[in-house]
Amino acid sequence: MIFLALGANLSHELYGGPRDVLEEALRQLQGRGIGVLRRSRWYRSPPWPPSDQPWYLNGVAELETTAGPAETLANLHDLEAAFGRRRSVRNEARVLDLDLIDWHGGLLQESDGPTLPHPRMQDRAFVLLPLAELAPDWRHPVTQRSIGDLIAALPSPGSAEPIEDEALGVT
Repeated sequence: MIFLALGANLSHELYGGPRDVLEEALRQLQGRGIGVLRRSRWYRSPPWPPSDQPWYLNGVAELETTAGPAETLANLHDLEAAFGRRRSVRNEARVLDLDLIDWHGGLLQESDGPTLPHPRMQDRAFVLLPLAELAPDWRHPVTQRSIGDLIAALPSPGSAEPIEDEALGVT
């Protein structure tokens, strides 16, 4: 299974608010050779580190593609840029943030490609809580800790709260 974390805290002039941006990004992935099998509910979370930025909307999607991890990551960065994201300042507000978080449970570290699993995912409620909806038996490929254990170890798992009643499947 391939998992993607999505986030946004800024509106887009064509697509609207963060929720509409995220849903449009999922639609556009389909046209880029990346199938979206399903997604979690959307979660609302504060910016990290704490700042006066707007709160984020986050979720996780399960993907399928015939491309490899580096090509997929490049495609995701291209989509972010198409939405107007410019990578200039770490932790800045953004119209769209797409992060590969797991690639078939494997380990990958390339100098010019993705590091998988995502190196900070175990510290982020806004990644772990939606991932648990899609993969309740998931284990961290490095530590082998269950997703339940990782969530229990979070300093404030309640910092990410679902804003929908149920997850939506995508076909």
